[in-house]
Amino acid sequence: MIELYGITNCDTVKKARNWLAENNIVYEFSDFKKNAPSEAVIRQWLEQVPLETLLNKRGTTWRKLDDANRQAAENNLEEAIRLMTENPSLIKRPVSVSYTHLTLPTKRI
Repeated sequence: MIELYGITNCDTVKKARNWLAENNIVYEFSDFKKNAPSEAVIRQWLEQVPLETLLNKRGTTWRKLDDANRQAAENNLEEAIRLMTENPSLIKRPVSVSYTHLTLPTKRI
C-alpha cells in the first residue's frame, strides 16, 4: 500500500490523489495539517532523499520565515528538521511512501 502525505487543499496533492483513484491504486492519505509527520519520520525520508528535495522553498511558509531561520534550514540539517517538524508546510508535497521507497514530484503534475 502507498502512504501519501500532504495537504488536502494543495493542487499537486489533489492531482496525485485523483491519479491514484483513477488508476485504482489503494493508498492511505495523511494530512500534514491534521497529523504532522514526526521528527523520526522526516529523518527516515531524509535517508532516501536529500534535504534539497524535501525542503519546500517555494511556498508561502518559506517566504514567511525570517532570514535567520531560512539560512539555518539551508545550512544545518538539524535546524531544517526542526523547522519542518514545526511547520509541515515546509515539506514538499505530496510525499509518497511505498514499502521502503520515498518519492516526490520532480515537477508540477
